[in-house]
Amino acid sequence: MPTIRYLSTRGINTYINPLAQNDGMLLHAKNVISTPYGAKTKRYGYEAYLGTPDTSEVTGLFSFTKDNGDSYLYRTSDNKIYYSIDGTSDWAVAGNGTISGDVGHAILNNTIILGDGVGSTRHSTSGTAFSDTTLAPVAKHFEQYQRRIFAAGTSSTLFYSTSNDATNWQLAGTSDSSSFEIPGEGTINTIFAVADRLVASKSNGNLFKWDGYSLVDVTTQKAPTSYKSVKSNEGYYVYLNRDGITGFGGGRPELLSNPIESQIRNNLGSGVAGTTFTSAPAGIHRYDYYLSVGTVTDGLTKQKLNDNIIKYDFQKNEYTNFKFAHFPTSYTSYIDVNGDENLLFGDANGQVYKMSETATSDAGEPIEAEMIFLLHGGVPDLSKKWNEINLFFNPGCQARVQIATSNFFDLTRVKWEDIGDVKEGAVHYRIPQNTRSRFMYVKITDNSTAYPFTFYGMTVNAEQAGVANGL
Repeated sequence: MPTIRYLSTRGINTYINPLAQNDGMLLHAKNVISTPYGAKTKRYGYEAYLGTPDTSEVTGLFSFTKDNGDSYLYRTSDNKIYYSIDGTSDWAVAGNGTISGDVGHAILNNTIILGDGVGSTRHSTSGTAFSDTTLAPVAKHFEQYQRRIFAAGTSSTLFYSTSNDATNWQLAGTSDSSSFEIPGEGTINTIFAVADRLVASKSNGNLFKWDGYSLVDVTTQKAPTSYKSVKSNEGYYVYLNRDGITGFGGGRPELLSNPIESQIRNNLGSGVAGTTFTSAPAGIHRYDYYLSVGTVTDGLTKQKLNDNIIKYDFQKNEYTNFKFAHFPTSYTSYIDVNGDENLLFGDANGQVYKMSETATSDAGEPIEAEMIFLLHGGVPDLSKKWNEINLFFNPGCQARVQIATSNFFDLTRVKWEDIGDVKEGAVHYRIPQNTRSRFMYVKITDNSTAYPFTFYGMTVNAEQAGVANGL
């Protein structure tokens, strides 16, 4: 058997039989990104952003930018709406900013309108204080569509404002506000605009599309279950439902999460918890979708993923897993006064954080990165005599490499052997004589605040040694 070269690393795909998958399968990937493409780099970190006006969970983050450039960043926590002017001033409680939980919002004509589905819907043109919106329905979900604000509360009625006026909900005279029913079982659990249609999602799983004149039933069971997970980029929506992570561009919803199905649900009963399907928050930043699902165990590899954030790069169609030192409870992508686009997230203790490409820690905590590969030389039925392995990294990093050999596809039974660090940029290791097995596992780890590693690939020299016993 000649030297085998593994020089292109894709994302996780434990949906496919690991023995039918290309040799060198990536079984497990935590806190790595696909940069450059075909390689894997330890992700960058984040830093604390602004202060902590309270120590309650940050349940929402969003922003409002006026036509003159004035910008306001908002957070919701401790049943209050806080604002920061330009995202630089300290958090302050907005006028009439007491709420009863999560809020939804929309923007029309320099007016932001929002509600929590319990108290009065309210609006603001100043950005710092809110007024109750006369005659507006009590609602939690809002969307701007065809120069109107659409609002949905806790029933199946969809309301809309007078044309071009977020604050006018009169039904007579020159006002043309109105409402209509979204038919079928369940309540409206979110609304959003896509492909020049307003989409209403119902809690029974169906989607309806409204074009201003007619309502069309999309007849699907792939509507969002968690409205907090619904995020978009360039008109394409990604969200969570009980089948997994779904994409929707206005036609038919498509399931995106097959590669990590064993993390969503598995026969161990250790997939995504039932209540998480209705509450998981998500964010989209550039072409990455982040979904906070909590602790799961991958059903194929049996690897436990604590405080798991599923990270989907939908430009590359690749999945990896992230773990932050502070588990995100809300996200937003925010353009600051310098024109820089930032991913912000809040945690359960009242702090907001900003991802930073220059940060090598999670607000001072080490970033723990880990990858595990499965090698079988393309002949998983045959035993191999493993001779040597070479791995290639950027010099100066602090990653370490371990290997394990086994006749079993079971990561819980392998014994790892440390073969050293990669600070020189390459590792060459002669495997002890008479090391024979069907499989070899390779683990790469880094738990530091040092400059991130980049893993470019590896080569392995092995010889076929006949049929192994023990399976």
